[in-house]
Amino acid sequence: MRHPNYFLICFVVFFSAGMWGLYWLPQRLLLDAGMTGGWGTVAQYVISLAVLLPIAIWRILNGKQIGLRHWVCGLLLGSGAIFYANSLLVTEVIRALVFFYLTPLWATLIEITFLKRRLGWSRVGTVALALAGVWIAVGTEAGVPIPVYLGDWFGLLAGFLIAAGAARTEVEQPEGVFPLLFIVIVFALIATIYQYPMLSSKIGEVPSFEVAISSLPFLLGISLLFVLPTTAIIFWSPSKIGTGVFGILILSELVVGVISAALLTEETFGGPQAVGVTLIVAAGIVEVALNNKSKETTAKAT
Repeated sequence: MRHPNYFLICFVVFFSAGMWGLYWLPQRLLLDAGMTGGWGTVAQYVISLAVLLPIAIWRILNGKQIGLRHWVCGLLLGSGAIFYANSLLVTEVIRALVFFYLTPLWATLIEITFLKRRLGWSRVGTVALALAGVWIAVGTEAGVPIPVYLGDWFGLLAGFLIAAGAARTEVEQPEGVFPLLFIVIVFALIATIYQYPMLSSKIGEVPSFEVAISSLPFLLGISLLFVLPTTAIIFWSPSKIGTGVFGILILSELVVGVISAALLTEETFGGPQAVGVTLIVAAGIVEVALNNKSKETTAKAT
């Protein structure tokens, strides 16, 4: 059955994912402050874990879950988030976006293959609409979407992992937001540890102690007010709205990113971008309006 707050959750997910379309702004400020390459991202996840760890310890002492039973969700979602972040370091941004935002396609294929869900033609139409929007908005500059660079593969893998993590979250139905958020942050840091040796030439030198301290207030603000709440909302949502809807709604990041870059930088926003973002938004509206989980046949995998 559809969640009683289905439409509200969809709106909040669309808004939260859209906020990530502005993430380039604080990242640029951190870069200007000396937090080279991906070190700003690393710092934000370290701070996030440091904030969540005392709560996790308190929950353990009181016999509450901290997400260990959802380690598969954490592995998929946390690794996917880091693969996406790092894809932007080792390929052109446009290419990273195109490969990552195949997510609606992966989400639908996973629903059919693993969740044994029979989907109507409306889903085929909304996925086609969403992918067409992505391609028109940013993909035409990238050429034929065949992965060539390491970052292309990172973006492609990130989209698949996040779609798979969303499906697993829908299956497991985690109780409460904290356990899932905590385990995602843990695995995001683990993924960072094993990925960064491959990216040593791209992430830049480790920032000096002085730079790290001077950037700390800003990093704290980003982590507490942006990274943690939006990550919690976005990755919790598939258990309430479904994997397929989630895969389309997170395209709002691309919509906001394209528009904000045009407004605040010298990036172009012309006819193709306008058509592309319109198609993406239309796909989201149609999918949310037509999706009816009570009409879908699901075999819950364990």
